[in-house]
Amino acid sequence: MVVLREVTVKTILNVHKHRDSWFLDKYSVNPYSGCPYNCLYCYTRGSKYSSRTGLAVKINAPQLLERSLQKIKRLGVEGYIALSTSTEAWNQFEKRYGITRKILEVIALHKMPVHVLTKSPLVLRDTDLLLQIDKNALLPDDLKKKPGRGVLITFSFSTLDENKAKLFEPGAPSPKERLKASKILLDEGFMVGLAYMPILPYITDDEIEEMMMTARDIGASYVFFALLTLYGKGKEDFLYLVKKRYRNLYARYRLMYRERSFPPRTYSNVFYRKVKNLAQKYGVKLGIKDHVI
Repeated sequence: MVVLREVTVKTILNVHKHRDSWFLDKYSVNPYSGCPYNCLYCYTRGSKYSSRTGLAVKINAPQLLERSLQKIKRLGVEGYIALSTSTEAWNQFEKRYGITRKILEVIALHKMPVHVLTKSPLVLRDTDLLLQIDKNALLPDDLKKKPGRGVLITFSFSTLDENKAKLFEPGAPSPKERLKASKILLDEGFMVGLAYMPILPYITDDEIEEMMMTARDIGASYVFFALLTLYGKGKEDFLYLVKKRYRNLYARYRLMYRERSFPPRTYSNVFYRKVKNLAQKYGVKLGIKDHVI
């Protein structure tokens, strides 16, 4: 049973030193700490954001954000607010607390652009607010033409295989549910992309062509691909699962990640070359704003 704590926090809006070149966010907001989806590959497992500290809802987040955005508007908007980078903003507890929806109300009031990062179909609940933000948000001059939208929505996947998803993303909605929600939002006119992040070497990298075809078939606005990174306690957890469920790959993984957190260039160069070729073959856009792997 997942236990949720209610906490008050001192800050809620993270302001990054530089705008992210992939997701175009200058700011980020995480309405919850920890994540009930328990994805085995999540980078937070090896960081200070680890859900090992427990799952909590930041009940005063909307009020804090209100004050923070007043200051941001005075300084000038420099990019999107990413919701959310180290948790799932639309997890099952959001149905009860509505903290993320309240945060969107604040964002809409201040006409800030937002980049929704999610695995959850619950985001459909907030279509009304997202439409309002998409129409009215103020963008930095260099983003007014491309992407030129107040809302970006990105659904993330590590696999399209339902069985693998249950293994590596045990608490998350199924890939089918995510794709269905993506299509609904695309049909509503939103700019929606699919983030195939992370791809698991030798486990889900054989799905790249299917992933590209799926993005084409639903009319995704863009796609991202990135390989698995592992470090700290997260590396230990992931390698333990590989040893248990993919014993034939364990030695290969130990060698691949022994002295690094990411695959060697001998693997990654081949992988990304294949991604580029398949994107061209199926007419799928890599990245939001002329992103090149």
